[in-house]
Amino acid sequence: MAEAHQAVAFQFTITPEGIDLQLSYQALNQIYLSGVRSWKKRVSRMRNRVIKGVYPASPSSWLFVVIAILATMYMRSDPSMGLIAKIQHELDSVGGQTMVSALLFSTLLWLSLILALRFCLKLLLSYHQWMFEQHGRISNTTKVWVTLVRLLSGRKPLLYSYQTSLPHLPVPGIKDTLSRYLESVRPLLTDVEFKRMTELGNQFESTLGNRLQRYLKLKALWATNYVSDWWEEYIYLRSRSPIMVNSNYYGMDFLYVTPTPVQAARAGNTITALLLYRRKVNREELKPVRLCTVIPLCAAQCERMFNTTRTPGVETDVLQHWQDSEFVAVYHKGRYFRLWVYQAGRLLSPREIEYQVQRILDDTSPPQPGEEKLGALTAGDRIPWSEMRKQHFSSGINKRSLDAIERAAFFVTLDDEEQGMKGEDPAGNLDRYAKSLLHGKCYDRWFDKSFSIVIYKNGKNGLNAEHSWADAPTVAHLWEYTLATDAFQLGYTEDGHCKGEVDRMLPRPQRLLWDIPSETQVQSSLAVAQALANDVDCHIFPFVKFGKGRIKKLRISPDAFIQIALQLAYYRDRGGFCLTYEASMTRLFREGRTETVRSCSNESCAFVRALEDGETEDECRRLFRLASDRHQNLYRMAMTGAGIDRHLFCLYVVSKYLGVDSPFLKEVRTLFQRAQESLLLWRKWCVYLKLCAFEGDLNLFFFPDNHRLIVDQLPSYERSLMASLIHVDPLRHLKSSRFLAGKALTLGHFVTKWSVLVLYSIKQSPKALITKKEYSKTLFQNHEAEDFLRSP
Repeated sequence: MAEAHQAVAFQFTITPEGIDLQLSYQALNQIYLSGVRSWKKRVSRMRNRVIKGVYPASPSSWLFVVIAILATMYMRSDPSMGLIAKIQHELDSVGGQTMVSALLFSTLLWLSLILALRFCLKLLLSYHQWMFEQHGRISNTTKVWVTLVRLLSGRKPLLYSYQTSLPHLPVPGIKDTLSRYLESVRPLLTDVEFKRMTELGNQFESTLGNRLQRYLKLKALWATNYVSDWWEEYIYLRSRSPIMVNSNYYGMDFLYVTPTPVQAARAGNTITALLLYRRKVNREELKPVRLCTVIPLCAAQCERMFNTTRTPGVETDVLQHWQDSEFVAVYHKGRYFRLWVYQAGRLLSPREIEYQVQRILDDTSPPQPGEEKLGALTAGDRIPWSEMRKQHFSSGINKRSLDAIERAAFFVTLDDEEQGMKGEDPAGNLDRYAKSLLHGKCYDRWFDKSFSIVIYKNGKNGLNAEHSWADAPTVAHLWEYTLATDAFQLGYTEDGHCKGEVDRMLPRPQRLLWDIPSETQVQSSLAVAQALANDVDCHIFPFVKFGKGRIKKLRISPDAFIQIALQLAYYRDRGGFCLTYEASMTRLFREGRTETVRSCSNESCAFVRALEDGETEDECRRLFRLASDRHQNLYRMAMTGAGIDRHLFCLYVVSKYLGVDSPFLKEVRTLFQRAQESLLLWRKWCVYLKLCAFEGDLNLFFFPDNHRLIVDQLPSYERSLMASLIHVDPLRHLKSSRFLAGKALTLGHFVTKWSVLVLYSIKQSPKALITKKEYSKTLFQNHEAEDFLRSP
């Protein structure tokens, strides 16, 4: 609250008798308490830096080393092999030479041991053979490896403790990448096309390829991750098209449960839960995410979760991050507010935040000229927004108000609509709920913020997140924690209000002021955004036949099952195969993000053809298991840094920097864009599925993106289910949705049959309303899934 009180902390007037100084002790006390909070955060960050800096050792281990060295010296033994004597000789002019020399040697020995332990841990984490071993058949080598990793990992690592111990993403051999690439495109090319592509690959390897590879290896030696910075810049930040719909994704509330129907109360608990999560991130109290409770994943994406915004530029956008923010930005009925969430250095209680939000809801003041639809600038094309920002938001009152939004912890929209699944038309309500979270009215969200929270009039909530700073699993952790804390920890009173007391002397939320001379660009950006939003059509329906619990019982990977089902359904619809993108995470490496799994493989195509050609069930089962094993192997290779597309992407970037052209890379890019040609002709088709559960309640998340087909595993929170995300993107000249697939979910000790399939399409494309019966027939014509997959 320091900024709010600095202006009134003291006043002075000049009189003939001198200067009359009037102090406001209450305001000065607020400034003092706020300063104390800031210093506490600085001390906490400094403490965490020390703990991380000596990890996997601990600061107290320094004392143990010193005592051990002094004890051996007391026994007239020289553990330093003469080094302490040399240090004493250099410190002739200093009193207490022996003690000082012992302390210096002990400190150097301690630092050397830390570096050795960290190097050993990095070597251990570079071992990935465990991932390729069959379940239940762990080798002795892996067992010893697990034991060593646990010994070196320390007892209570902080959120970022493992960062310096994570291995760097390796640069695959160019010969290996070319071989895997040719194998991946073999099902998609004719013999003549494949022969030509092979010749281009061999020519690239023997000429330009090795030169580009040397530059890439040089970058890998210098940079923390040879892919991530280019991926963030060229895939996300340099895009000049609207990020609404095209890039931003969203998350839904519980479907069947609404903790409270009171809008202000739901906002109070949601904001509090998010700020509690931010506190845990800042203090690094969150436990690092670890696979199988052993292998840590990179946590770098958490650093820019809060207090972050994407600012537009002419050629490229920039991500801006601030260390701290004591307020959130709120939008309600065309007006923007700054809501302070700290008072005298303490976080407001949920009841107090509810009280402040209710003040905003009760405010009847009209929007200022140009204020109501100002958010449309973040929903339209990036270049006009950049020019508008430079012209009208670079100084004065507009800059101060824009800074308040961009420096806020996050953005909150108090929506005046009611959303959710309940009602006479559940499917239609879900469709409208999805569209609302995806784009809203195109001006009532601030799409540049790292994430925005939407609180609806009936108490439902949701989330819209910007994509460049992190991938969906990071936001899924945040949202799952928020929903669980809201419902199970903070809770509500019997009448639906937040718990706790309220200080009614709190200053009112601050209304942001604007001076916008012209709404021309705002209206232009709004027209672009509305055209894009009107092109989006959502349809949701439940699939209840079977789920991933049954698939697992058949010893089949649910991920592989879905991907092969997609290949089968697409083949039945289009009579062929196409490039298929599934995202895999590479967070086993430092600053890793994603890698492509090319799930259309020779094995999956062989299975599809066999099934369509009427081969025997035994032969189809055999081919299906081969295809499943192949897909799992591709996924594991992508996770361990042996993927294809990120390496080719970086080689292409290096070639552009050097100003050289490669026929092979050009052909690769052409093949990759072949699916995107349908984007221009038929626009986009996407499918989303993400299932997450708390105590048996089904919860939907939607994660739109532009250029991928994804089946991603999202870690769960506490007792919630590890969830799945499916995203299908433009398939060539798609005219039907008969390629869709869904999964049910297993909740600990029981199975719920609900799966929800979300079809997100473009109205310019043919409509794709498909019934459950048609869908089931499309996936498996005459075979029940369980009977078909069961081993003989």
